[in-house]
Amino acid sequence: MRLILRMLKFVSMLVVSTVCMSSLQGQSMSALETAKLGVNTLLETAIDSKSLFLTDREQYFEEIESVLESFVDFNAVARVVMSRFDDQATEDQRTRFADILKSSLTRFYGASLVSYQGEELIFLPQEEKESNPRDDVVVSMELTGGSMELQLQYQMFINDSDDWKLKNLSLAGINLGRQYFAQFSALMTEHGNNIDSVLNNWK
Repeated sequence: MRLILRMLKFVSMLVVSTVCMSSLQGQSMSALETAKLGVNTLLETAIDSKSLFLTDREQYFEEIESVLESFVDFNAVARVVMSRFDDQATEDQRTRFADILKSSLTRFYGASLVSYQGEELIFLPQEEKESNPRDDVVVSMELTGGSMELQLQYQMFINDSDDWKLKNLSLAGINLGRQYFAQFSALMTEHGNNIDSVLNNWK
């Protein structure tokens, strides 16, 4: 009986130790490691869920969205897109816009990934520079295979929980934050700087 209790105690200690190590490793992931885990999981999910795009598109996008939520801070994305208009927005408006952008980016990214056929993803070397460890980091990568050559850049920031998250991205040289800001700015002009009207008319 004592032997069994000792074994149970040992197993319990091992489990607790493993959980603690996993937690520490998660907290200490770099911007590059976070981006790698996020994008590789996203590509795997796109391949595994591809058949759903034709049979159950909403379920397909739900699968994509669940992965994006793990490494993208959509509230930060909303602030990037609002840019100089952010100070005019209420917290509820920011949250609402974050949800709108989540849906937009999920469909944009999800539709783009349907054509993914397992092409090679290469993470490019990062520039070494002396800087504040909490400064934003840009992670660059290339998706290549056959006639495909697509360059992506993830702008990563470290949040209040010391986790690296994505807040902006560039695809084939097109900065999505700037593209969306141009749309937001045009709608603000069109709707007399009424943010609620802008959100109501966002497409």
